[in-house]
Amino acid sequence: MLDLTAFDVLSPGSPGYEASPRARLVVRCHSVSDVVQVLAYADATGARFVPRGGGHCFVDRCPADGIVVDLSGMDRITVDDSGVATIGAGARLGAVYAALHEHGRTIPAGCGDTVGIAGLTLGGGIGLLGRQYGLTCDRLVGARAVLADRSVVECSEDSEPDLFWALRGAGGGQFGIVTELRFATVPEPSACRIEGHWAEPEPLVRAWQDWAPDAPDGITVNLSVQTGHATLFGASVLPSAETHDLLREFTARAGVRNATDLRPDVPYRFVKPTFAALDPPGANRRSRSEFFARPLSERTAADLLERLEGNRRLAFTAMGGAYRRVAEEATAFAHRGERFLLEEAGDPDDLWVDEAWRTAHAEGSGRVYPNFPDLALEDPAAAYHAGNHPRLAALKKSYDPHRVFDFPQAL
Repeated sequence: MLDLTAFDVLSPGSPGYEASPRARLVVRCHSVSDVVQVLAYADATGARFVPRGGGHCFVDRCPADGIVVDLSGMDRITVDDSGVATIGAGARLGAVYAALHEHGRTIPAGCGDTVGIAGLTLGGGIGLLGRQYGLTCDRLVGARAVLADRSVVECSEDSEPDLFWALRGAGGGQFGIVTELRFATVPEPSACRIEGHWAEPEPLVRAWQDWAPDAPDGITVNLSVQTGHATLFGASVLPSAETHDLLREFTARAGVRNATDLRPDVPYRFVKPTFAALDPPGANRRSRSEFFARPLSERTAADLLERLEGNRRLAFTAMGGAYRRVAEEATAFAHRGERFLLEEAGDPDDLWVDEAWRTAHAEGSGRVYPNFPDLALEDPAAAYHAGNHPRLAALKKSYDPHRVFDFPQAL
């Protein structure tokens, strides 16, 4: 049996232990060989396990007395002459953006510096450059994974293409442990940072739903609403004058004064951290969410806004643009045609989160972002994977027939 004393192992009470309170051990891996050996140990002892890249999963997927396979020791980032970035699965976005910035490159991805690149990519990857360049997984050109039988495979369009298809949108801990990802990067743009604040949320919510998903691809503007306050934030890679005109058009449509603050010519790598205060990491809250293919009715929007108080928040994320220019069956991410994502968030014990979700759900598409898992869903397979579920289920039986990779709502 594997002797874990040779590994970097953390247990409850150890300095740096940051796993689920139920986890028996956190084993920090520094190589593919480490991952293979930990899986062998789990097999020999009957222990269940989950991989961890960034540690931002919305739900607790670690089994009681389980093992967290921590990939944070595998965070190397390199960029070759063709602009392909090879990134270890333990890297987090802050380090990824900084390393790519040194080469004048970037990828469309999320805002939080501490979010793991692996989990983000394998569930799709929505971000402020997404309407211009697509999902994070759309820039993925290859990956290395340790499978259930502990074999190590390289996958791409030309090698293990079915697995590569599945990893782009449904790969988070489902088919293997991804240890390395390769991305076709894009030139890092100079961006115009956008932020605006208003004390009248209602007209902003109404106008945003009609405008933001259909705006030019080069501008992404999201909306956060709390009690009596709406915050518009995002980025544009369009010329400053065009960005200014578009925002004036939006505020005129909403019937409010144009109060947006534009900061042009900011290297994209430095735009993202400035929005951290709008959604601080580790915030103690619970959330539910759903995609929407059409705007909310005025009555439903009014119902949602009427009960906003305390720490309750509605967050609207614009889709459209490059997201929808990829067929739903081209990758495992099945939500290409949606207009926006709506998240309801509140204190952990606030029943409003469920009530608000049900209110909005009556007009939702029934589809849920895999990176925002929700254990209360009645049909998670349909919600996360829609029409791609049958193919994914077949691939699960092929790559993991004994369900070595298992957790609540797994395929």
